[in-house]
Amino acid sequence: MERLQTQFIDLPDARLAYCEHGTGPHLILLHGNSESKRIFSQYQLDDFNMFTTMAVDSRGHGETQSRDEELTIEKFSEDVIEFCHLKGIKKAFVIGYSDGGNIALFLAKKAPGLFPRIVAISPNTLASGTEPGTLRLFTNIQRLMIFLKHLGFDTKKAIMRLNLMLTDIGLSDADLAGIQTSVKIVYAEKDLIKEEHIQHITSLIPGATLDEISGCNHMNVYKKPAAIQLMKNYLSSPS
Repeated sequence: MERLQTQFIDLPDARLAYCEHGTGPHLILLHGNSESKRIFSQYQLDDFNMFTTMAVDSRGHGETQSRDEELTIEKFSEDVIEFCHLKGIKKAFVIGYSDGGNIALFLAKKAPGLFPRIVAISPNTLASGTEPGTLRLFTNIQRLMIFLKHLGFDTKKAIMRLNLMLTDIGLSDADLAGIQTSVKIVYAEKDLIKEEHIQHITSLIPGATLDEISGCNHMNVYKKPAAIQLMKNYLSSPS
């Protein structure tokens, strides 16, 4: 498989890493927690090559360089907006997976003119929107990382990433109800996010559509052909 080349762009307090590929309308790809732009290699090289795709590493992830004491979904979204401004992008579609889906919701709130259509895959605005067993697992892993930090291991980034999953992202119901851009939400039949929470998010966003992908879970929903085809149809359909 062709290997995508990493490029960098400098923000005032970070050096964002990204991979760019294809031709056509711009499509921003946003990965999940503790992942990187590399999860979207197939999207860029095959599935969405009718777009100019840009897969971006968030702060504290992948090859992006920054010195942060805290990571927040809102800051990630501000980085994406600044990235688009620096690249001269006037309009871009967005696919965000997991935490990337949360970033996408912030983008829809903050810059609807810049991001006319977004896909949020398995998003959650509240930590309590995560299934209880998964939330307990994240909490226990965080405790372990803090213990290891006290022993001298460098677990700072891991702790900051876990904090993202254990903290509400900062979008209220009123914020969601005020979103003006077009939103499609996709989730897995066996997701880590509570179905009722995903349905609640969808019900608040004017005109948002919701699709469940059968036969998959949170970790692989974005790879499923059915999900990919749904997103391609949505992003390619006439305005």
